[in-house]
Amino acid sequence: MRLQLVDVLIILVYLTAVILLGLILRKRARTSKTAYMLAGKKLPWYMLGMSNASDMFDISGTMWMVTLSFVYGLKSIWIPWLWPVFNQIFLMMYLSVWLRRSGVTTGAEWIGTRFGMGRGVRSSHTIVVVFALLSCLGFMAYGFVGLGKFVEIFIPFKVIAPYVPFRVPPAYVPHFYGIVFTSFAVFYAILGGMTSIVIGDVLKYVIMGVAAIVIAVIAMKNLAGHVLNVPEGWFNPFFHTHLDDLDWTGKIAEVNAKIKSDGYSLFGIFFSLMLFKGILASLAGPAPNYDMQKILSTRSPKDAAKMSGLVSVLLLPIRYAMIIGFVVLALLHYNQLDLHSAAGIDFEKILPSAIMNFVPVGLMGLLLAGLLAAFMGTFAGTLNAAQAYIVNDIYLKYVEPDASNKTISRMNYASGLVVALTGIILGLFVQDVNSILQWIVSALYGGYVAANVLKWHWWRFNASGFFWGMLAGIIPALILPYIFPDTVSLYYFPLLFLLSLGGCIAGTLLTPPTETETLKTFYKTVRPWGIWGPIHQLVVAEDPDFKANKRFGMDMFNVALGIVGQLCLTILPMYIVLMMKGPLAITVGILIVIALILKKTWYDKLED
Repeated sequence: MRLQLVDVLIILVYLTAVILLGLILRKRARTSKTAYMLAGKKLPWYMLGMSNASDMFDISGTMWMVTLSFVYGLKSIWIPWLWPVFNQIFLMMYLSVWLRRSGVTTGAEWIGTRFGMGRGVRSSHTIVVVFALLSCLGFMAYGFVGLGKFVEIFIPFKVIAPYVPFRVPPAYVPHFYGIVFTSFAVFYAILGGMTSIVIGDVLKYVIMGVAAIVIAVIAMKNLAGHVLNVPEGWFNPFFHTHLDDLDWTGKIAEVNAKIKSDGYSLFGIFFSLMLFKGILASLAGPAPNYDMQKILSTRSPKDAAKMSGLVSVLLLPIRYAMIIGFVVLALLHYNQLDLHSAAGIDFEKILPSAIMNFVPVGLMGLLLAGLLAAFMGTFAGTLNAAQAYIVNDIYLKYVEPDASNKTISRMNYASGLVVALTGIILGLFVQDVNSILQWIVSALYGGYVAANVLKWHWWRFNASGFFWGMLAGIIPALILPYIFPDTVSLYYFPLLFLLSLGGCIAGTLLTPPTETETLKTFYKTVRPWGIWGPIHQLVVAEDPDFKANKRFGMDMFNVALGIVGQLCLTILPMYIVLMMKGPLAITVGILIVIALILKKTWYDKLED
């Protein structure tokens, strides 16, 4: 099935709407730096939560998750812990509150609230900006490639080739489409700032929600009376050290090669490393991207926690209803899919190929508009975060601190164009979604974790330790993929972590502590738990009524419950579409119990 006129019109209406959105909100965004970067901190928490969930509902990630679910079945619910997806639970329970209490504009600006203006602070500030820009550019390149591979299915290049005044090699057709549609995202993001992005994201979420439910219903109707031709272990979310129950021999033999190339065959070791990395990454707090900017955009710390909690509730059931719907359709009609590429079978093409074959006219246009919106929202949110770091943490800090709103507005536009162009250029060197994803979440973040865990939880940790810890992790993260090109990035995360931790401790102990007044102010304002004894004693000496944060045990209890609840939200729509009534009933029961407990242990205890 090819795109029909009604589908094309729906897509054109959406693209026109986002352009108008940027133009309409341009004046509002130009009123101040905060209005542009954080929407003036005036948007309600549920709107920001819907926007954040919408940003995470991106094309590249959805293509990747459809591939995972097709190959690994219900075991695929664990693999997104690579991000890790459960960092939203840590944010929900306490870290969003801590971060929002700082009242800053970006993660780099936060450095000043924690380390003051003493020795090493400028270097620490610089290394955060470098990391933020690297991660933002990496995510932009990742989304760029996924979008291009997606669009190529629906608009074969041979159809438009006569109208393109230059030759595009077959391997770079996805990149060509990525450039075209990225231009729309750049336009409305640069003009309208955070407000434009959030409103666009809410519109996108509504579109995707409707499409996801319809796809799930179509899949259930197709599945009725049929049996999926999959290994026995496909229906079991639990696993052993090896994936012995996922042998696709005699079914779809190419899938076995996919599992081997992914590097997940030793699933027990893979899972242990993923959990180890995930917990540390979550304790570090949000990375300096669109997620952090949404937290900083909330009205209050309490709203920040509620916003982070809402993300999982809004995102997972809808997203996985769509994912499992397409997987069921793809498995039932595998021979109808066109997964061939220049490099052989490309399982990342399952999603677009399934849409092409199984989605009816009209709904296809709506779904494609939503998925294009998903890409543009993620790209725009990441672009906004990168702009914030360039303008706030480079230009206003070192070049022109007293710049007028008009000058700031111009810098926002200029920096946005430069960042977008750089992300596109990097995307030209990326051949598949999984490779860039692995590098971002495993290698690059390996250099981020140690320093950012210690900054919250150890009073003695200082700016020099932060700088050397980040540097000792980021440089190897850039080099190791070239030394071990055939190794999954996650497997050398422990080495990156140890190198970074060594840099943190050495840099800290070889230099003086942060100024006492800075530490006292931070401790009183943020109120973290951890190793803060000496600072707590100084604060109590001045203010005997001050109470230490003793919620560590309760926060960790809530985190554990929240992660189980998040897994239930993930697998719930999968059980519904697969019509597995027994597991579904158990999952619903667990969710109800967890919700009742968290109402008392988390929601009722929230405070600014």
